[in-house]
Amino acid sequence: MRHPNVPESLDSWWILHQMFSLDRLSWDRLPQQERTEIVNEARAALEKLKAGDNTDVGFAQMVGHKADLMVTHYSKEFDGLAHAETVIDKLRLAEYLTTSTSYVSILELGLYDATSKIHAALTERELKPASQEWNQAFDELLKEQEKVPHHAGRLWAKIPQRRYVCFYPMDKKRGEDVNWYMLPFEERAKLMLEHGKIGRTFHGLVTQVISGSIGYDKYEWGVDLYSDDPLVFKKLIYEMRFDEASAKYGHFGDFYSGVQFSLDQLATFLDGNAVPALNTLQPAR
Repeated sequence: MRHPNVPESLDSWWILHQMFSLDRLSWDRLPQQERTEIVNEARAALEKLKAGDNTDVGFAQMVGHKADLMVTHYSKEFDGLAHAETVIDKLRLAEYLTTSTSYVSILELGLYDATSKIHAALTERELKPASQEWNQAFDELLKEQEKVPHHAGRLWAKIPQRRYVCFYPMDKKRGEDVNWYMLPFEERAKLMLEHGKIGRTFHGLVTQVISGSIGYDKYEWGVDLYSDDPLVFKKLIYEMRFDEASAKYGHFGDFYSGVQFSLDQLATFLDGNAVPALNTLQPAR
């Protein structure tokens, strides 16, 4: 049943973020030949995860004590996340990695504006909210949103190839005095419209990936920001602090930030003699 007070979304990639701590001292004590064999095994297995149109994998060296490595998995099937996790668990490299935390979600495009327009169209047709006719017509109009060029391009885009990444989870507050979910739909839509305007002022400077995690993890959304300048993260997030949707209703988890690198730089990351490079830079989406 379609609840008329619930904003719709378009969903695509299943996403798993894995955070690891690396035992560098134990790694450094390994003979060079053994390290090379372990890296080659890991690269071969991870290349298979990256291959094709149904999956993608991203790597980032984290800065700070919370983790050393973030591996981001995309899969068109939820089962693909379970497979990716198992692949890493079975690597010889896993003996030197300790999981710090993980996060499960699904990429989503929020459709407050489109949902409002669908509501208006169905009201004009004098359909009763949440009726069978309403639900059928709603599904048909929602399906049309997948064909919108802007939506289609974002839904199945792979992990943005930009040097710096910042990931954090967040909620909307639902306490006794401040509760996002008790606001009327129209008010929430207005606040999200204003919220989105801030993000659009950073167009070209940052690529944002929003994923829904209600029912999958502790928070309600995961947010990935990708940029070629790490200072952009501070400027964007700080400016959003003054937006009512965030200032009054936002609740945030831990932030993880670092530098993305290419899979062929895995040995450089593990050996720690230099910061691994991202060799496949692409134009910003």
